Amino acid sequence: MASSLDLWNYIDFDKQSLLTSSLAKKHPPKEYHNKILTRLFGGRRYAACYALAATIFSLGLLRDWLYKVALSEQPSHPLLTSLYAQAAGYTLLVIGNVLVLSSTWRLGITGTFLGDYFGILMDEMVTGFPFNVTAAPMYWGSTMNFLGTALVYGKPAGILLTVGVYLVYVVALRFEDPFTAGIYAKREREREAAKSGKKKI
Repeated sequence: MASSLDLWNYIDFDKQSLLTSSLAKKHPPKEYHNKILTRLFGGRRYAACYALAATIFSLGLLRDWLYKVALSEQPSHPLLTSLYAQAAGYTLLVIGNVLVLSSTWRLGITGTFLGDYFGILMDEMVTGFPFNVTAAPMYWGSTMNFLGTALVYGKPAGILLTVGVYLVYVVALRFEDPFTAGIYAKREREREAAKSGKKKI
């Protein structure tokens, strides 16, 4: 049965790692090799992935609510209530939501919520919009949403919290990017090997 630490490793605080790609290779996601959650769901990897997706999504809603509650209790700053700051805040929210929603649309539920940890891969890695703008549109879009909210509310504390979110995402990408690239490269090698085998036959 999965421990709370195992579950935390999967959730990675809003989908969220270790500091270098070498550490990522030494410490791949537990689910990818051990299938802990998959076994908990009777070997049904899609059911396990959807359950994890629901958990991550729910925790994300809780996090966003706590963020807004925290901002409501903090003082505003006159500079952040100016027309320019407000315009910047709403612009960031628009761009951030476009990045988050479009990446979710392109990846689907399993692609968005760590399906690759369960061995659920897309036919090809997505390279079109918004992934042709940034390799991690969901993370950067989410960061923009946090910053945009801080500016709209005029709260300096929100900017500080956004810096914390940014740092978490930067660390997460040091782990996730090498892992994702590695498993897709592995699949391509397996496909090429299978093609070579057929040609020999």
